[in-house]
Amino acid sequence: MKRIKLLLLALGSVITVALSAQDFIDTSSVLKEVVVQAFHGKAGWKELPASIAIIQKNELRNSPLPNFIPVFNAIPGIRMEERSPGSYRLSIRGSLLRSPFGVRNIKVYWNGLPLTDGGGNTYLNLIDITQVTGAEILKGPVAAAYGAGTGGAVLLKTNPSENIQGKHHFSGGLSGGSFGLFQLQGGWEYKSGSFNSTIKQIHLQSDGYRQQSRMRRDGFNWHASWQKKKQVWRLLAMYTDLFYQTPGGINEAQFNMNPQQARQPAGTLPGAVQQQTAIYNKTGYVGVHHEWTVNESNTIRSFVTGSLTAFKNPFITNFEERAEDNAGAGTQWQYKWGNDIHQLQWNTGIEWQYQFANIDNFGNRRGIKDTLQYSDRVHASQWFVFTQLQYRFNHKWMLQVGISSNEQSYRYKRVNIANTDYTQKTIRSVVTPRIALSYQITPSTTWYALAAKGFSAPTLAEFRPSDGNFYGDLNAETGWNFEIGWKGYAFNEYLQFDLSWYRFRLKNAIVRRNSAGGAEYFVNAGSTMQQGFEGMLKAKLIARRTKGISQLYLTSSISYQPYRFENYRQGNTVYDDNPLTGVPRYTWVTGVQLETIGGWYLHAALNATAAISLNDANDASAAPYQLLQGRTGYRKKGIEIFLSMDNGLNQLYSLGNDINAVGRRYYNAAAPRNFTFGMNFGLR
Repeated sequence: MKRIKLLLLALGSVITVALSAQDFIDTSSVLKEVVVQAFHGKAGWKELPASIAIIQKNELRNSPLPNFIPVFNAIPGIRMEERSPGSYRLSIRGSLLRSPFGVRNIKVYWNGLPLTDGGGNTYLNLIDITQVTGAEILKGPVAAAYGAGTGGAVLLKTNPSENIQGKHHFSGGLSGGSFGLFQLQGGWEYKSGSFNSTIKQIHLQSDGYRQQSRMRRDGFNWHASWQKKKQVWRLLAMYTDLFYQTPGGINEAQFNMNPQQARQPAGTLPGAVQQQTAIYNKTGYVGVHHEWTVNESNTIRSFVTGSLTAFKNPFITNFEERAEDNAGAGTQWQYKWGNDIHQLQWNTGIEWQYQFANIDNFGNRRGIKDTLQYSDRVHASQWFVFTQLQYRFNHKWMLQVGISSNEQSYRYKRVNIANTDYTQKTIRSVVTPRIALSYQITPSTTWYALAAKGFSAPTLAEFRPSDGNFYGDLNAETGWNFEIGWKGYAFNEYLQFDLSWYRFRLKNAIVRRNSAGGAEYFVNAGSTMQQGFEGMLKAKLIARRTKGISQLYLTSSISYQPYRFENYRQGNTVYDDNPLTGVPRYTWVTGVQLETIGGWYLHAALNATAAISLNDANDASAAPYQLLQGRTGYRKKGIEIFLSMDNGLNQLYSLGNDINAVGRRYYNAAAPRNFTFGMNFGLR
């Protein structure tokens, strides 16, 4: 209770500072309303009856690390983890029980094209932060508009620069830092009439802090758009060659004695260094999006996508190779009608995705594949159809009513066993409704309430995990979320706030387990109660008495997540009422953003995270930590020189824990205090 009071006091301090500074605020530079495209339409951020976080270009540009982690973790309700450089996990208002790596239970789109594949997984680590110019994060079940996923949706954006002088614009950057960090990037933008093209290349490498934690990512992407009369065509082409070593978890004694060590040999099992454990991922992706404005009232949007992935994973107990072929398509119709009092928007659409996976498991002989163990073929497909009605009345009330039907199916067989036929597993269609209402209390503030049902089928990585077995009895997670919120602007619109309380009961929770050799598998394990509070405050202060300051922001965000298991048993052991594994009870991030007229800037934030339960029995916890990160530099006329710092307080902590790990090997130590220095040109 004392900690919660301290967090509330911290939020209140931002308001106090804002009020005390009101006498010398330049209200000509207030926080402006942000227009978002969530739920397939354009509307003001404060108008929509939903909890939506906005990440803008400046926040991505000022990240103290060359990845999304500090930016995402500054948002209440969001937790992004890194077990080793290049290995990321992401959760929205939920645990990481089912995500040893990657992104599951969340739908991810990039410029309207789905990145989540037909098997339910998203390789978010294929994308470099420099390739994105913004994002919208929708919290909680949004199946009525985006399909399967009880966690929410992430809508990434890459918008072409405007006002290019001439047809061509070039940009680039070079940086280096602690533990062998090196980044090289380049970009070319071309604009001619109604055609826009942006090509970006990125190379990132690091030796890592721990043993067996080197990484390298080479990426290329091309965004193009062409507009003619009432039609707009958009293209996304991407190729990424990603390699990162996986050091594995260590126990608490090893963590405290030598956090740099990789997983050590134990009994008959070798260690991570001996087995050369790593991930190799080469993925090519192409998507085409078409928008046709038929008339003022009707718009049709469609897309087709395709991707190929070559995936290798030498692990402690085996060597897995996967070839994944993906295809997807979708279309939706939007109807708009309105006058000064009534505005109506109706969206109806369908999306379909398919994946064929060729999965082979071999023995691992010190990083070299050995005898074939399993050879499997899996066909995964999913589809959903939705309709959503949005009605706004008298510029004060907004009602959203939507419903979708979702289905996931698998066909699989083991081809190294003679005379084996395909087995069919279908998770029948689940209807997921959503209803939300908002009311504009004042011209600057809005209250909202919603109820939504979520649906999340087991992904291919859970249905056929690394232990080589099929788990055909896995069922989908489902649950209802109830939420109320209050958001908007105050004090002459230089204070932005977003407060919400939610209650989400998840049934058939998919939970990770480990075999004696450390390979994971998954089971449905009862239900969880995930209710909590989120708060965000952002004050823009322009101090007239302090010469030379152009912008000064104070920010503070709180996540209070006292999640619990409800009906949850493992064998004869009852875990009812235990804290949900992998979720800190609270997280508080407070920061300052200062920019001067002369071009100098400083961005700094302190992230305070509570203890994290490491297993379902709740007899082991990761200690609380305070993470200080920042970036300072000089940016003028498109040129930047910067210095960034991570873990300024030199904390010993694990940013990505292996929960429920065999041998109590929970810990993946993060790097101590480290720095990055770099320069960029051609910035906009």
